[in-house]
Amino acid sequence: MNYQNYVNSLKAMSDENRLKIIELISDRTLCACDLLDYFNFTQPTLSHHMKILEDSGIVKSYREGKWKHYSLNEEFASGFFENTKQLLSSNSKCVCDYNKK
Repeated sequence: MNYQNYVNSLKAMSDENRLKIIELISDRTLCACDLLDYFNFTQPTLSHHMKILEDSGIVKSYREGKWKHYSLNEEFASGFFENTKQLLSSNSKCVCDYNKK
Protein backbone atom coordinates (compact mmCIF):
# COMPACT_ATOMS: atom_id res chain seq x y z
CA MET A 1 0.00 0.00 0.00
CA ASN A 2 1.18 3.50 -0.75
CA TYR A 3 0.52 5.17 2.60
CA GLN A 4 1.13 8.71 1.33
CA ASN A 5 -1.50 8.36 -1.43
CA TYR A 6 -3.91 6.84 1.08
CA VAL A 7 -3.35 9.72 3.50
CA ASN A 8 -3.87 12.26 0.70
CA SER A 9 -7.18 10.59 -0.16
CA LEU A 10 -8.31 10.66 3.46
CA LYS A 11 -7.37 14.32 3.77
CA ALA A 12 -9.33 15.16 0.63
CA MET A 13 -12.35 13.34 2.01
CA SER A 14 -12.10 14.93 5.45
CA ASP A 15 -14.54 17.68 4.55
CA GLU A 16 -18.31 17.20 4.86
CA ASN A 17 -19.05 18.99 1.58
CA ARG A 18 -16.52 16.89 -0.32
CA LEU A 19 -18.05 13.70 1.09
CA LYS A 20 -21.45 14.88 -0.13
CA ILE A 21 -19.97 15.60 -3.56
CA ILE A 22 -18.47 12.11 -3.71
CA GLU A 23 -21.83 10.61 -2.80
CA LEU A 24 -23.63 12.67 -5.46
CA ILE A 25 -21.28 11.58 -8.24
CA SER A 26 -20.76 8.02 -7.04
CA ASP A 27 -23.19 6.60 -9.60
CA ARG A 28 -23.44 9.32 -12.25
CA THR A 29 -21.67 12.20 -13.93
CA LEU A 30 -22.81 15.66 -12.88
CA CYS A 31 -22.12 19.08 -14.29
CA ALA A 32 -20.75 21.68 -11.90
CA CYS A 33 -23.94 23.66 -12.46
CA ASP A 34 -25.97 20.67 -11.23
CA LEU A 35 -23.71 20.14 -8.22
CA LEU A 36 -24.23 23.75 -7.18
CA ASP A 37 -27.96 23.06 -6.79
CA TYR A 38 -27.17 20.80 -3.81
CA PHE A 39 -25.06 23.31 -1.90
CA ASN A 40 -25.32 26.77 -0.46
CA PHE A 41 -21.97 28.03 -1.72
CA THR A 42 -20.57 29.76 -4.78
CA GLN A 43 -19.04 28.36 -7.96
CA PRO A 44 -15.50 29.36 -6.85
CA THR A 45 -16.00 27.38 -3.62
CA LEU A 46 -17.17 24.37 -5.62
CA SER A 47 -14.12 24.72 -7.87
CA HIS A 48 -11.87 24.70 -4.80
CA HIS A 49 -13.45 21.48 -3.52
CA MET A 50 -13.32 19.85 -6.95
CA LYS A 51 -9.65 20.74 -7.41
CA ILE A 52 -8.82 18.99 -4.13
CA LEU A 53 -10.83 15.92 -5.16
CA GLU A 54 -9.28 15.85 -8.64
CA ASP A 55 -5.72 16.37 -7.39
CA SER A 56 -6.14 13.44 -5.01
CA GLY A 57 -7.39 11.22 -7.85
CA ILE A 58 -10.85 10.69 -6.36
CA VAL A 59 -12.71 12.54 -9.10
CA LYS A 60 -12.19 12.81 -12.84
CA SER A 61 -13.62 15.49 -15.08
CA TYR A 62 -14.10 16.66 -18.62
CA ARG A 63 -15.03 20.04 -20.01
CA GLU A 64 -18.06 20.60 -22.19
CA GLY A 65 -18.43 24.22 -23.21
CA LYS A 66 -17.96 26.44 -20.20
CA TRP A 67 -18.89 23.73 -17.66
CA LYS A 68 -16.96 20.85 -16.21
CA HIS A 69 -18.58 17.49 -15.65
CA TYR A 70 -17.44 15.31 -12.76
CA SER A 71 -17.57 11.61 -11.98
CA LEU A 72 -16.04 9.28 -9.44
CA ASN A 73 -12.73 7.79 -10.56
CA GLU A 74 -13.54 4.07 -10.51
CA GLU A 75 -9.86 3.12 -10.25
CA PHE A 76 -9.61 5.22 -7.12
CA ALA A 77 -12.74 3.66 -5.64
CA SER A 78 -11.60 0.08 -6.12
CA GLY A 79 -8.07 0.85 -4.90
CA PHE A 80 -9.35 2.72 -1.86
CA PHE A 81 -11.65 -0.16 -0.93
CA GLU A 82 -8.79 -2.65 -1.27
CA ASN A 83 -6.40 -0.50 0.76
CA THR A 84 -9.00 0.00 3.50
CA LYS A 85 -9.74 -3.71 3.55
CA GLN A 86 -6.00 -4.47 3.82
CA LEU A 87 -5.53 -1.86 6.55
CA LEU A 88 -8.39 -3.17 8.69
CA SER A 89 -7.96 -6.87 8.04
CA SER A 90 -6.31 -9.09 10.61
CA ASN A 91 -5.20 -11.36 7.77
CA SER A 92 -3.07 -8.75 6.02
CA LYS A 93 0.68 -8.46 6.40
CA CYS A 94 1.43 -5.99 9.18
CA VAL A 95 3.71 -3.04 8.55
CA CYS A 96 5.60 -4.16 11.65
CA ASP A 97 6.72 -7.23 9.68
CA TYR A 98 8.41 -4.98 7.13
CA ASN A 99 10.45 -3.19 9.78
CA LYS A 100 11.88 -6.28 11.47
CA LYS A 101 15.56 -6.87 10.91
